[in-house]
Amino acid sequence: MSAIHELGALELWRLLHARQLSAVEVATHFLDRIERLDEANAFVHVDAELALRRARELDDADDRTGLIHGLPFADKALSLREAQPADMGSRWLEGTIAEATDPLPRVLDAGGGVVLGRTASPEFGFAGYTRSALHGFTTLPGRPDLHAGGSSGGAAAAVAQGLLPFAPGSDGGGSIRIPAATCGLVGLKPTRGRIPAQGGVGQVGGLATAGAIARSVIDVALLTDALIGRVNGVAPHELVLRSPERDDGSLLAAAIRGEGRYRIAVMTGGTPWDSSDDIRIAPEATAAVDETVALLKRFGHEVGEVALPDASGYPEAFTDLWRGGAATIPIPVEERDRLEPLARWIIESSDRLTAGGLAKAQLWATEFERRVLAAFAPWDAVLTPVTALTPRPLDWYPIDDGEADFRHQVLHTPHTSFVNVTGLPAIALPVHRTAEGLPMGVQLIGRPGEEATLLAIGRQLERRVPWEQRVVDRMRP
Repeated sequence: MSAIHELGALELWRLLHARQLSAVEVATHFLDRIERLDEANAFVHVDAELALRRARELDDADDRTGLIHGLPFADKALSLREAQPADMGSRWLEGTIAEATDPLPRVLDAGGGVVLGRTASPEFGFAGYTRSALHGFTTLPGRPDLHAGGSSGGAAAAVAQGLLPFAPGSDGGGSIRIPAATCGLVGLKPTRGRIPAQGGVGQVGGLATAGAIARSVIDVALLTDALIGRVNGVAPHELVLRSPERDDGSLLAAAIRGEGRYRIAVMTGGTPWDSSDDIRIAPEATAAVDETVALLKRFGHEVGEVALPDASGYPEAFTDLWRGGAATIPIPVEERDRLEPLARWIIESSDRLTAGGLAKAQLWATEFERRVLAAFAPWDAVLTPVTALTPRPLDWYPIDDGEADFRHQVLHTPHTSFVNVTGLPAIALPVHRTAEGLPMGVQLIGRPGEEATLLAIGRQLERRVPWEQRVVDRMRP
């Protein structure tokens, strides 16, 4: 049998379910790897005692039907868990301990998961790369000179190093898709409202949703089903967005089948940020799209083009929605000198955002969403790059200037945030590799609630492109 960390999450689940492996064995294996091999700085906290206690409880339980029974995961540093650190990557909250557990970790606990610790995030998740003054840089595994992407960079770096079989993340502007593509992994941002515990509903702008990162499409589907919280194929939450009935309704079933022929369009007409920033699409990003198109045509899919609708006004609207979310962070003015420049710029600029300004941004975003959905409606999926540029050097972002830092993030990832504004599902797939061997991902954007379609297409690509094996081959023993 392959080493435990080389097995996919679904393979591990089957062995745990059959009692050929114990949850304690699996947790111990991954805890040992974290202690020895986390050169990318993926984890900011590990609680071995908590993990092994939980694993023993699961081994002693008669019921092993949990969707992720015995499988290790880690909370992203932005999720709170009782009695665990709650600094959210910020010096302002350094030393803070959570008094209660957020809904999302509770859902994964209920599914039978074993939490090992916490993965790195930039301060409050504001950046598309993962670095904080509190915890340092999280780097691309095997390339300590490059960023791992963000803000779920710790989650992606953990999976890419074989420290976890999969990991939950959150995505408010690309924060799952960016690090997944950068680290050569699969990352799924579900439709707004699809994840009951954290789906964007009730947030300013409705931008951020939880999602999954893994080496394979199948394992992303498994974790996403667990995040939805399915019991016997039914999501037990009255507000959850349901997809059309597909067998038992599980995304895992759709991913395993990987069937269908679809209408897929390459997005043309630039990016939503073209009116404010000098967006340049690197040849490597174009090559990733071209390679994917060639494969899709070979599989028998219809491939065409669709133009991005008029996005003039997008940069102002998105930035105001981003500021609106930042305005909910209750940090007193006199304590803001403890913030890093990016967070301070966003939060202080939110002070100048009026109720009318926020309402205007939300109304613009709603109209933009309608235009995008109408344009994309004839297509089952729409294809773009994930990042416009290759993985960025550690010194590329001007971290001492918050506004300049934000602008550099736009240059790197101009295709991701509009998917959050429109609430659509999107999957990052690491189809291409550069001449230097660096991963370059593509993004497939789906119809509302149609994650199953994205997973089916992704599975077809996965059968031809050995991205999971590339990750396994790169892992240290």
